[in-house]
Amino acid sequence: MSISSRWYPALVAALLLAGSMTGAAQQQAAPQPSQPSSVPQATQPADSSMLHARTGPPARTIYLDVVVTSKPGQPVTGLEQKDFTLWDDKTPREITSFEAVDQRKQPVEAILLIDGVNTGYTEISEERIEIDKFLRANRGKLTLPISLAIFGNQGIKMQGRYSLDGNALADALAKYTISMREIGRSAGFQGAAERLGDSLKAMRTLVAYESQRPGRKIILWVSPGWAALSGTSGNLTENQRTQIFNDITFLSTALREARTSVYAIDPLGVGESVGRAFSYEQFTAGVKKPSDDNVGDLMLQVIANETGGLVRNSTGVSELLQESVADNVAYYRLSFEPPPTEKRDVYHALKVTVAKPGLTVATSTGYYAEP
Repeated sequence: MSISSRWYPALVAALLLAGSMTGAAQQQAAPQPSQPSSVPQATQPADSSMLHARTGPPARTIYLDVVVTSKPGQPVTGLEQKDFTLWDDKTPREITSFEAVDQRKQPVEAILLIDGVNTGYTEISEERIEIDKFLRANRGKLTLPISLAIFGNQGIKMQGRYSLDGNALADALAKYTISMREIGRSAGFQGAAERLGDSLKAMRTLVAYESQRPGRKIILWVSPGWAALSGTSGNLTENQRTQIFNDITFLSTALREARTSVYAIDPLGVGESVGRAFSYEQFTAGVKKPSDDNVGDLMLQVIANETGGLVRNSTGVSELLQESVADNVAYYRLSFEPPPTEKRDVYHALKVTVAKPGLTVATSTGYYAEP
């Protein structure tokens, strides 16, 4: 998607300003967790658009939640520390702590988000049928506690409680009217830019919320994702690139420290366009400096990949949700000491491998080191 340079800079400046994360950190009150059988009540979280500032000295130790599966929806348990190797910029690092975690010890919490901003009316209707099917499967007995979130025309509205009762969640969702975004997917560049700004603001709201909750969390974001605004890279000013880089480093660090992985659940699958479904892959290498970044580095699928979540778009939404939840029934908690650095936001690529064939390992793909 290309855009005339005549009005692009002003539009992107407004977009990035609307979602700016610079300034003083803003704290919001987190809803108290409920008993698993409770029915969530919709609440509107406080705006978190000023959350970018990180206060206090950064923690030296890096902690990673690592999911190991034999195939989608089948986590691998019983592994030991000696089975893992952790690579930091292709250099092996000593694993300083190790813990195997399952749902009996500490259940993973999941937010299931329905995106009415980046999805069309027809797809939303089909999504709701699939989500209802997922919630009511196994007689409504959910594997992990889930809370619903609706991202619509008036921003993001979240459920303040989590539940293992899928039937109760499905009944609550059936009564909820999703306010669709007035600017649809076909509204050209301006519509795409506005949806991008709204989407990033919603993601920051979730980061603010999840950062105040203990344990591992996952966000099941049901959406085809937001536009990469391709063709715009050459029009970015130095200040705009710096703002994009600040957003990238913030989301990477904040989601990792909040122990939150994003799962991008594409309701359109690859049927609409193979190129669209996999276009995010060109932005997954990790951004080392502002001059290398692009608006596409903030795509939903890129964020999912960075956080150790997954991009899923090959089967029905119900199956994708089931696989994503089942992945997180068990995981491993590792830590290591990063090498010292004198500069802020120095990018390090991460990789964790397991000394057993045929297994898939998912964790954060990188981190930004600080002095």
